[in-house]
Amino acid sequence: MKTSPQLFILLSFLSFTTFAQTQDSLWILENFQKIEQMVPMRDGVKLHTSIYVPKDATEQHPFLIMRTPYASFPYGENQFSPRYLMRHQRYYMREGYIIVQQDVRGRWMSEGEFVDVRPFNPNKKGNEIDEASDTYDLIDWLLKNIPNNNGRAGVQGISYPGFYATMAALSNHPALKAVSPQAPVTEWFLGDDFHHNGALMVMDAFGFYSSFGKPRPKPTMVGPKGINFHSSDSYQFYLKIGAIKNLNTLYLHDSIAFWKNLFDHPNYDDWWRARNPRNFVANIKPATLVVGGLFDAEDCYGAWRLYEAIEKKSKNDNRLVMGPWSHGQWGSTNGSTLGNIQFGSNTALWYQNNIEIPFFNYHLKGQGAINGIAEANIFISGENQWHQFTQWPPKEKADRNIFLQADGKLSWSRPMAGSSFSAYVSDPSKPVPFAEDVQWGRTNSYMTEDQRFASRRTDVLTFETDVLAEDLTLSGTLVADLMVSTTGTDADLVVKVVDVFPDEFSYSTESKYPMGGYQMLVRGEVMRGRFRNSFEKPEPFAPDKVERVKFELPDIAHRFLKEHRLMIQIQSSWFPLVDRNPQKFVNIYTANDSDFQKATIRIFHDTKNASSIVLPVLKY
Repeated sequence: MKTSPQLFILLSFLSFTTFAQTQDSLWILENFQKIEQMVPMRDGVKLHTSIYVPKDATEQHPFLIMRTPYASFPYGENQFSPRYLMRHQRYYMREGYIIVQQDVRGRWMSEGEFVDVRPFNPNKKGNEIDEASDTYDLIDWLLKNIPNNNGRAGVQGISYPGFYATMAALSNHPALKAVSPQAPVTEWFLGDDFHHNGALMVMDAFGFYSSFGKPRPKPTMVGPKGINFHSSDSYQFYLKIGAIKNLNTLYLHDSIAFWKNLFDHPNYDDWWRARNPRNFVANIKPATLVVGGLFDAEDCYGAWRLYEAIEKKSKNDNRLVMGPWSHGQWGSTNGSTLGNIQFGSNTALWYQNNIEIPFFNYHLKGQGAINGIAEANIFISGENQWHQFTQWPPKEKADRNIFLQADGKLSWSRPMAGSSFSAYVSDPSKPVPFAEDVQWGRTNSYMTEDQRFASRRTDVLTFETDVLAEDLTLSGTLVADLMVSTTGTDADLVVKVVDVFPDEFSYSTESKYPMGGYQMLVRGEVMRGRFRNSFEKPEPFAPDKVERVKFELPDIAHRFLKEHRLMIQIQSSWFPLVDRNPQKFVNIYTANDSDFQKATIRIFHDTKNASSIVLPVLKY
């Protein structure tokens, strides 16, 4: 006897689901029909679209759409996506939504040419297209061809699909009522994924594009194969590679378009500006809910800065959610921990039930209320509590400089020394690792990991407060304002904000890791020194000349509790998270192995040249 496709799908997931999820899965399989269509766009290109339609014809249903470069898998009208059988999206099916997934043009089963972060064209004519027009055309087709719809559509997506959600908002289709860009790819030169302040995040960029970036000559259901790196140690692998250009020579051979574009555009230029959605978010009409993770290693920048740009340029209903999550963790079944750090509750489920689902129900079904969703819904780690603010940063926030001192201390008082600096030798042949363990690839939890391994190195400077006599809450953008000199002509500056736990600290629940004295990374960022005055026109350092290097770190929402300490760590490599700076002013993308050199970096902390970190202090 043959097993029915629906029963086979259900049985294949039983070992991975709870009883409640199994009940939901069975209900979905009995109450939804899947349709696959090649939906035509205005230029004649057809895009593969999977549509999960409620069988209930007694009421009208809204559309919830996700457009993706990662496949509307599984293919086949008798194959249901695990996303909707197992994760929180199944609740939308319980709510009677028509669920739509579409392969963007040029990916998987869709026709056309794929372009990474395809620029938005605000002045389209005739059959000219962009991702906004593709969304517009999809919604138009759905309204006309899927019966029993209520004429309302919403779009959501995490990471790269978050970029397509932003593009959807720019379409301003009259039926599009609500959009949620989540961890949205927003700015690939200044802060998201592959560059931070102009520095290449080499491990993520190469690891991703060595497979994702492979050309797809025709529609396919089979994904590209990655490279066998024959290594389980990222640090050693990238160190042996040497100069960045060797990755291309040894592995890619100019076969991947976007990787080549990275090399062709080493500075911030019009090519990058065209791929920054923040430049185009004026006059958005649908309600927007921007979501991100405080500890998102990939697109933390995009969430903060996209919300900020929409808030400044549009008059729509625009709200923000930032929780204690890694990349996309808010869509999981557990948001109570990240690495060794505990948050005291299941923050993912709280978000799903109290913010995301009510947001879409209100705008797409006209049900419920959103009074409980504030302008800014922010989880303050350390305190481990949700806060609702009428604006972000909070109006109660005040910026205060905390100054680096000669004795490795931090103080609210400006240093009084006549001439004072701390120095270290930055050696590209022995770069500071981003994590202590030997591993392949970047972990999601490195952004909360223990930094004691780094503070013990001679090429990492540490400055810390005395034991705090009262709580210190930070809420807003951090700014590093450093007075620096180098014996080279270029240098990276990595600044890390660290919460030092008391020596006797332990969680009340069992924890295998020794938490006493834990140095929790709360926020870290790199600045490529050549861009200290301009991202468009890099400049060399004059050897041994004191210069200001001032840059922003992504926003913070953290409480340093009484009896903890605040620590600042400063270093010049963060490997292989960030590619190595040769410390010579050359084009790093064409640099030779021989260009890499040691440099002595000095961080000054005296009356004339005072280095500080600008802290956004929240006063209750």
